[in-house]
Amino acid sequence: MNQPVRHGAMRARNLALVLGEVAGGGPLTRAALAELTGLTKTTVSSLVADLLSAGLVAEAPAARAGERGRPGVEVRLSGEHVAALGLEVNVGYLAACVVDLTGTVRARRTVRADNRASRPEPVLAALHRLADETLADVPSLRIAGAVLAVPGTVGEDRVHHAPHLGWRDVRITDLTDPIRVADRPAAVENEANLAALGELEFGSAPRDFLYVSGETGVGAGLVRDGGLLRGATGLAGELGHVVVADGGPACRCGSRGCLEAYAGQDVLPGPAALAADDPGAAAACARAGRALGLALSSAVNLLDPGAIVLGGRYVPLFPWLAPHVRAVLDERLGALRPAPPVLLPAATGPDAAVLGAAARVLRRVLADPASLG
Repeated sequence: MNQPVRHGAMRARNLALVLGEVAGGGPLTRAALAELTGLTKTTVSSLVADLLSAGLVAEAPAARAGERGRPGVEVRLSGEHVAALGLEVNVGYLAACVVDLTGTVRARRTVRADNRASRPEPVLAALHRLADETLADVPSLRIAGAVLAVPGTVGEDRVHHAPHLGWRDVRITDLTDPIRVADRPAAVENEANLAALGELEFGSAPRDFLYVSGETGVGAGLVRDGGLLRGATGLAGELGHVVVADGGPACRCGSRGCLEAYAGQDVLPGPAALAADDPGAAAACARAGRALGLALSSAVNLLDPGAIVLGGRYVPLFPWLAPHVRAVLDERLGALRPAPPVLLPAATGPDAAVLGAAARVLRRVLADPASLG
């Protein structure tokens, strides 16, 4: 059985320092870790022993020449002991996945469910069952924590509004208390924010980008220098409620003419109809692309992202949608910058948010291995 990580304040910082170097550039010998961290070789050896005991790292079977004397044994991240649980509630499904410390998906389950206009209690009960079934697939892994992705605005203590689920002012504790992992309640985060984190950790996006989640709602997550920007109250990224047409259709948020009414999942055509050259589907895609381009041009002027990544339902529609988005971005941004940000399809597909949920737990472990206790 893996042992708890020993820690005091200084030791906790040094454990994170060593583990961070292994995660970012490993495998590495103890001598190399001492050089990179500025710690003594004796201190590094003691820290590595703690990390080995906790199952966070393992000694690589191959060895290479050290700085002097006999070959040094390399240390690498271990995926055999510690992992994270990612969970997602969406309008049409529930999802769960287990990802180990190396970023390898060890278990994944998705079940179709109609969660529109739902009550949290039965949805959370079904999600809890799904989580238990997923964890049963990996009994040997120690789950360090869980994060739940929801399609709504998430504040410090409550989900303020998840309009497509029909949830308003739901306390975080009501969502997390039924799902506890390692004696901790699951954390809750906005689906688009976690999808952006999933794309950063498991996709091919750069370290600075705006992720746009094309689901029933349209959300966005901004990644700056590898970190997620949530805003002062955690409510940043509601791109779907940017008004793109004065006096347009009524929106669930109470406004009119929001992007969601023009480019949300409910009004998007299917890729099969577009491939068959259906004129109606082509017109709907063009309308969605122009509306999305209009909203994104304002976002680019405000946020200056290095790239724009379209995810969710926008991925299979990307070949038809992207030309219309690019045309509006070129038209509206050309005078202010040499070129608009590059437009990319997401590489993580529909798993982006649930992967990002697991990634948030793994980031905590890597940043603070002593928190495993």
